[in-house]
Amino acid sequence: MTDYIEASFLKNHVCEVVINRPAKKNAINLAMYEALLAVLKQAEADNDIRVLLLCGAEGNFTAGNDLADLASFAADPGSILSPNNPVVRFMRALDRFPKPVVTAVEGVAVGIGVTLLLHCDLVYAANSARFSMPFIDLGLCPEYASSVLIPRLAGYPKAAEWMMLGDAFGGAEAQSAGLVNRVCSDALATARQQSERLAQKPPAALRATKRLLRQSHGELDGPMQRELTEFGTALKGPEFGEALKAFFEKRSPDFSEFS
Repeated sequence: MTDYIEASFLKNHVCEVVINRPAKKNAINLAMYEALLAVLKQAEADNDIRVLLLCGAEGNFTAGNDLADLASFAADPGSILSPNNPVVRFMRALDRFPKPVVTAVEGVAVGIGVTLLLHCDLVYAANSARFSMPFIDLGLCPEYASSVLIPRLAGYPKAAEWMMLGDAFGGAEAQSAGLVNRVCSDALATARQQSERLAQKPPAALRATKRLLRQSHGELDGPMQRELTEFGTALKGPEFGEALKAFFEKRSPDFSEFS
């Protein structure tokens, strides 16, 4: 397991998972997705674990996908559709994880750092939390069924604002739209408290309740696949190429020549 993912299997039936790459604001690379996938599999198989708690290290949740990894996908955009792609495998594993997932969000939550919250059960945001889905600014499109779930959750106008403009928004707006349960001064302490409360519930009834509640999401494999197809197409396009080049050159991208 990579050093950037830390999992503590606690005595209170809670597995606490920390995204720990603070030098990169906890941006997630392919090895980290593999590690997260391994934790999910272990936590699902371990009957002593009843709840998964996810958070980020040193004041940030995650800056989203590591752009160097996205650049590698651009060289072979079809690989993003591969069933062996660790990003996709993680997405599907979290979406299908049968036990409650509680998340604490501090600082930045970017891209998949926002869309994965749609597949968690309880989300608590710190006052410092700043959410953004700037896919469009990278010449990309939404992923993780967010193009379906966010309009359903927050309404089309708010979803269009978040995804077409790509602006950051705070915890109060996220709570008002239903993306997070609560904004609190200490999100991690609240998430731990709620995780421990869940872990004291009857475990089979808890899993059944989650399974029934998840019916409201509907079938997500189709939307996810369509998004990934569009995402793969965008990865090999000139707009992503310009956005990526601008990022590494530390300048604003110029999309004025594209149509």
